[in-house]
Amino acid sequence: MRFQRLDLNLLVALDVLLSERSVSLAADRLCLSQSATSSALGRLRDYFGDELLVVKGRTMVLTARAEELIEPVRLVLEQIRTTIAIAPDFDPASCDRFIRLMASDYSTQVLLAGALAMLEAEAPNLRFEIQPMGDNPGDALERGQIDLLLTVDYVISPDHPSQVLFEDDYVVVGDAANPALQGEMTREKYFALGHVTARFGKSRTPAFDDWFVRRQKTQRRIEIVAPTFLSQPGLVLGTKRIATMHRRLATQVVANLPLALREVPFDIPPIREVVQWHISNNNDRALRWVVERLAAFAHESDPAADARVVPIADARRDEIAVHFQHDHPILRGA
Repeated sequence: MRFQRLDLNLLVALDVLLSERSVSLAADRLCLSQSATSSALGRLRDYFGDELLVVKGRTMVLTARAEELIEPVRLVLEQIRTTIAIAPDFDPASCDRFIRLMASDYSTQVLLAGALAMLEAEAPNLRFEIQPMGDNPGDALERGQIDLLLTVDYVISPDHPSQVLFEDDYVVVGDAANPALQGEMTREKYFALGHVTARFGKSRTPAFDDWFVRRQKTQRRIEIVAPTFLSQPGLVLGTKRIATMHRRLATQVVANLPLALREVPFDIPPIREVVQWHISNNNDRALRWVVERLAAFAHESDPAADARVVPIADARRDEIAVHFQHDHPILRGA
């Protein structure tokens, strides 16, 4: 790199030469040969139009011009080191950033609503835009259209870093007056009832539970396809229909509406909600701080939630991910 004909790499050599006042000692510190160090000194002399170091007896001494350069060169290199080589400390209280997230209404309701309220107190100048889950979230991340993607781990890209925020499983939700919800939910009841499910985007991409249940031998009868997770509870109220919902979201809505919650009568693999960012932002301290705070809030808001989820083996999780991505390659930007 050159600045007004000066090879900036020579500044490091100049700083060491001015400090050691010896070509051989400077060569040792620079891990260069003496001839290479002498060549660097020659180029510096040519640029500054000054000898810089001259032989006096058995030693070398600095010229007046070289003495003048000691402090400025040191300051320039220190400024480069502190502003480029070392990232500045992140101060959430003063950070002024606009951060774009892509998340479903489920993630927004059970995590972001509370987490962003907490972040307002800690980082009052941070601003956020939450974009709805699109047809191609992986492509949005690749193109830099979003900074953070919140989604299930079954669809994240292996090319970018991510962090698990929380785990969740599924429950059945229906009107509290629905006779089918008196007592436990059985497999026979579940598949006999009408269902409300959520699908997203122009491609009507099914939610994970919808996709998984459709792979079962017995098929459920979908009577309403909803545009969001949050619209499902209202669509089962006053009806005999049921919805299969994330437990965290279902627990919230059941507390505020005349709805009942029952366990799913068969195994649906739990999901891991993760946040992913582009690998080029891996050293972005503001984004990493936000990720850490999201994870902390997820745990602090319901520390026992993950303990209620029955884990599945990583090999089984990987197998599910392969099938899900095969059926919905667009989710990964493929």
